[in-house]
Amino acid sequence: MFETLSDRLTSVFSSLRSKGRLSDADIDATCREIRIALLEADVALPVVKTFVAQVKERARGAEVSQALNPAQQVVKIVNDELIEILGGETRRLRYAKTPPTVIMLAGLQGAGKTTLAGKLARWLREQNHTPLLVAADLQRPNAVQQLSVVAERAGVAVYAPEPGNGVGDPIAVARQSIDHARRQQHDVVIIDTAGRLGIDQELMKQAADIRDAVTPDEVLFVVDAMIGQDAVSTAQAFMDGVGFDGVVLTKLDGDARGGAALSVRHITGKPIMFASTGEKLEDFDAFHPDRMASRILDMGDILTLIEQAQKTFDEEQAAKMAGKLTSGEGFTLEDFLEQMMMVRKMGPIKNLLGMMPGMGQMRDQINQVDDRDLDRIAAIIRSMTPGERQDPKIIKGSRRERIAKGSGVTVTEVNNLVVRFFEAQKMMKRMAGGMGIPGMPGGRKAAKAAQKKSAKGRRVSGDPRKAALGKGAKTPDAGPDMSGALGNLGAGQLPPGLELPPGFDPSKFKLPGQ
Repeated sequence: MFETLSDRLTSVFSSLRSKGRLSDADIDATCREIRIALLEADVALPVVKTFVAQVKERARGAEVSQALNPAQQVVKIVNDELIEILGGETRRLRYAKTPPTVIMLAGLQGAGKTTLAGKLARWLREQNHTPLLVAADLQRPNAVQQLSVVAERAGVAVYAPEPGNGVGDPIAVARQSIDHARRQQHDVVIIDTAGRLGIDQELMKQAADIRDAVTPDEVLFVVDAMIGQDAVSTAQAFMDGVGFDGVVLTKLDGDARGGAALSVRHITGKPIMFASTGEKLEDFDAFHPDRMASRILDMGDILTLIEQAQKTFDEEQAAKMAGKLTSGEGFTLEDFLEQMMMVRKMGPIKNLLGMMPGMGQMRDQINQVDDRDLDRIAAIIRSMTPGERQDPKIIKGSRRERIAKGSGVTVTEVNNLVVRFFEAQKMMKRMAGGMGIPGMPGGRKAAKAAQKKSAKGRRVSGDPRKAALGKGAKTPDAGPDMSGALGNLGAGQLPPGLELPPGFDPSKFKLPGQ
């Protein structure tokens, strides 16, 4: 959504980093570039003027002129102003003191109200609420049926006493739904109202009548983020005709320039409360102005990434898996498949990588990441027998052919997966055994303990020269003691890059004086 704006702002700030001090001319040039970037992103002109004026005023103040790094200070100012223009703090839902809490959705036809009703209901169900969806859109063909299907997918109840398609009174349905929710002990009621292709008196009157009939605790205006500055005029019309408490942005995963998100809140004065970022019901969450500003400036969104990981990964399971990772040998292809499926549950890999700081500069590489590659790996592992997953060493020629046929891939792809798994297993074993990673069992202490244990019981020669060799002097063929650093290398193995040349026999090597 904000790719173009993000790229422009990133290039503006990169040109500032080489300057030790910012002159008025530098500030003017930077603000001019920011103005162009915002206008290209389809941000409303009054919003652009206010934003640039605030940035320019603060950039010429003491906080930049006295800063050790003026460029970073300007980035901080732009970040602060973006957060402010997006709403400042995250706005939470207001719940009624006496259930049910009534939430009314309003907006134009095609904005995605019905699908968003299901997403909001699913999100509330995850917050331990029992929502009820109400089909009050009785004009649009099959709107009632669509809401029923969405409710079933979201795992929530739906109240649809009228068939719709032009039949029924939406105001009566909305009023009756409150009593129905009380009887069925639903603590949240979400009313899906009708929309129109454009603003008209009939639409506004119906929405206002439903509002007066149910007295909602929250009226949410649903707006398509891809319609640009038109979103601002539509929001203003709904604000004057019906009134609303918050904004929900849909289709934030589209290729629009993001002007609606930066304009609606400033023009209407109402906060953006939720954002829909995909077609699936789980592609929905509360809107955080600080995190969105951070994404726009290519500073990542680590908090959202952590929250998604906490939802997906079980703590007990994660601790158990950490133990297997440190042992190296205990980590099997079955464990690898399990971890990979958990990562897949967090969402598309491109989205996860996009939350990392600085990833905007690698957008082309990230766009080449295909989730189907993970599905192909999963198919290969699932085509193996339980014994093969536990011990991949037994996967030889005929087995590899069978696995390749079962998963629809080539034998080469099966070979590559097995080889890479063994390499990863070795690397984990070395790290756990000798690199001294904090918090990992083993490490340097374990290596030293093993060294002392092996030294116990070693016979010491009466010859002082041999005794010195036994106490740590380097023998010609042994080399320095690297046991603590190399971990569990096999007998006769040397670390990568230190292998002996072919045909070299160290036993024939003579030192001077021998």
